[in-house]
Amino acid sequence: MPVARCLSIAAVTKRYDLNFWTVAFLGFLALFFAAFLFYPVSFMLKGAFIADGKFSLKYFGMLLSSPLQREAMLNSFLIGLITTILTTLLTLPLAHWMTRYSFRGKAILGALLLVPMIMPPFVGAIGLRQLLARFGSLNLFLMKLGVIAPDAPIDWLGAGGFTGIIILQVLNLYPIMFLNVSAAMANIDPALREAAQNMGAGGWRLFRTVTLPLILPGYFAGAIIVFIWAFTDLGTPLIFGFARVVPVQIFDAVSEINTNPLGYALVVFVLLLTLALFLVSKKVLAGKRYEMIARGHVSGAESQAGRGETLLIWLMMGGVIAVALLPHFAVIVQSLSGKWFLSVLPQEWTGANFGEVFGHGLTASSIRNSLFYSSLSAMVDLVLGVIIAWLLTRKRIPFAGLIDALAMLPLALPGLVLAFGYVAGFDFKITWLNPRDNPTLLLIISYSVRRLPYIVRSAYAGFQQTSVTLEEASANLGASPLRTLRKITLPLVMANLIAGSILTFSFAMLEVSDGLILAAKEQYFPITKMIYQLMGRIEPSAASVACALGVVGMVILTVSLFAASKLLGKKMGQLFRA
Repeated sequence: MPVARCLSIAAVTKRYDLNFWTVAFLGFLALFFAAFLFYPVSFMLKGAFIADGKFSLKYFGMLLSSPLQREAMLNSFLIGLITTILTTLLTLPLAHWMTRYSFRGKAILGALLLVPMIMPPFVGAIGLRQLLARFGSLNLFLMKLGVIAPDAPIDWLGAGGFTGIIILQVLNLYPIMFLNVSAAMANIDPALREAAQNMGAGGWRLFRTVTLPLILPGYFAGAIIVFIWAFTDLGTPLIFGFARVVPVQIFDAVSEINTNPLGYALVVFVLLLTLALFLVSKKVLAGKRYEMIARGHVSGAESQAGRGETLLIWLMMGGVIAVALLPHFAVIVQSLSGKWFLSVLPQEWTGANFGEVFGHGLTASSIRNSLFYSSLSAMVDLVLGVIIAWLLTRKRIPFAGLIDALAMLPLALPGLVLAFGYVAGFDFKITWLNPRDNPTLLLIISYSVRRLPYIVRSAYAGFQQTSVTLEEASANLGASPLRTLRKITLPLVMANLIAGSILTFSFAMLEVSDGLILAAKEQYFPITKMIYQLMGRIEPSAASVACALGVVGMVILTVSLFAASKLLGKKMGQLFRA
């Protein structure tokens, strides 16, 4: 028996490229995912499906029988669906103009279209509320013009903030859809469109029969991310005070996590919904073929826009950009306001709010905390992501497909779900592991787990574009695999690694759900939790200080995304695909 087992191990080792370090890393990876992904998920599944010591759907029945929870699920579904539809309608013409026409100022417009990504909807909600509230800047301006009566302000935010949430989600999430759809359109072989045009197809028929089928993979990748992001967004409804949505109900359930099992059922519902969306999209797309025999040069397929067409494109795209930047503008203005009440613009201007941000102990510590959490999470992702991508592209390892799927799984796992699982699953007496006492470790881990796909995909693309012959030549000259990786491979993919690390850092800086749920004590607050805390205070200057803190986050995120986009270019959209 021992001899047979040894022969079996030898056969496996010969079949796969396995050595001590590879096996050790695979073992560590299995423990990492087991402890920080599967354990919290399994803990939530147990809480949702086990009642009185046996399997039961009792809590789901209670969930569906609750009018409040049914309304919350319906509202969240409508927010996700309407946001996805509106971003689609907005993005398709933008992507068409950017990939089919050559015109003056195209690069500038392309960069400006991505600017809304520098601020999460959570911060933008503060600015949008100042603009669109019943006695916000827009209504007061219209009252001054005599367009509306002073006693009949327009409810722009609609139904307690429902419309405002959708407006903000669309303005913030359309860049993700744009990146995916424009990249898919750019990859279409121009010869296919030319052949269709030669056969008499044009306009809507050409789009429906040629362009649309070929961009479906890219479109579904963006649409699913947009839907899940809108469905699970926690910060925006909190700022608007719109509690009848699933994320806010889960947020409220955290305080009753040990006494109310409906929180577990609600989280598992979100988890199953997001996983089902990904599986359905994979199944639908897997049943069709989208490959092209050859791909022509996109530049040759671009048409030179005339003056009239260029003007129209600038007007349309400029209008979208201007509207999308209004929340950012309002946040910046409010951060500089000393007094802003029942007036179109602030009555007093001041820079004291930024002095408060950097001078006050708690707000300054929130910036330091976010920088610390995000930097460490980016380092963890860099190490894990590089090794995972290297093993997948350079080694024959067992369960390669499973490892790739696990690395990308966090894209289908909302931060809301993971954070709830950490609070529930790590309620230990060990202080440094219990988020109620010290959330530092779990905040870093949660940021890392959710951003790991970005660095894996970035490194994977870099390794694929680097010839393996250089590494083989290094090995033939006697270099060890580690030395070859350090001296040959990593320098060749450094741009991809830097870009991926910047993205993981920047998006972790303004992560909302993890910070709001995991950070319970003020000394551990990240930027987003401190902004939420400030917005809940009654002091007149609290909202302005919150906006100043948001502007600091916007600056950090702007610099990070600009650097990443310069390094990755059009490949940046691939990081937002599941």
